[in-house]
Amino acid sequence: MQLPNPSELPAFIDNPEKYMPKKIPKADLCIGSGLHKDLLLELPYHLQKVRIKGLIVPIEDFAEVPSGLRKQMEERCQELGLENVFPKPFCSLEPVEGKPMVSRFVNELKVGRPSLEVSTAKRGKHEVIESAIVKRSAPCGSTWYIARKLIGAETTKEVLYDSVAKAHHSYPCTATMNVDPEVKEPILHIGGYIIREEVEKALEQAQALK
Repeated sequence: MQLPNPSELPAFIDNPEKYMPKKIPKADLCIGSGLHKDLLLELPYHLQKVRIKGLIVPIEDFAEVPSGLRKQMEERCQELGLENVFPKPFCSLEPVEGKPMVSRFVNELKVGRPSLEVSTAKRGKHEVIESAIVKRSAPCGSTWYIARKLIGAETTKEVLYDSVAKAHHSYPCTATMNVDPEVKEPILHIGGYIIREEVEKALEQAQALK
């Protein structure tokens, strides 16, 4: 379902009900993204009415989901018995104990915090990444692009970090470059750290098997 673009709506909506869809499709889980703040706050009531069990609200820009709104949403979802998570950024989403719908989304669709498997080989004097398999992709799809760009990259930390950073910045990340007041840096950077950590983890596992 699609709600009106926030830019087409007033800054404050007194009656958000009139902007909500008359009919919501049957589903187990809803992902709410790019919504007007007042419509986002209204959303849990409508999901609960049609027995949707969970809500994922990715935070790719602090301005869209500030901390006060997130707290209100968490409290409202808890009152309604609705599973809820607010991953910042979306590619930080992992299975959550006690939240089976969210965990199924991550585990069955293989979407959330990236996970890779790599193999290495000697090329002259250097060890390089020979193959990279995506086991779980960031929701934006960047993991597949980065995995492809890693083939042939040297495994020394400096070169590896540079390869991951170049690939990540070359892909249209959905997170903002505006500084987030909670984490004190752009959310896009957090996404970069996440994929770098996961590439390192995959490399360590590959080297441990040799």
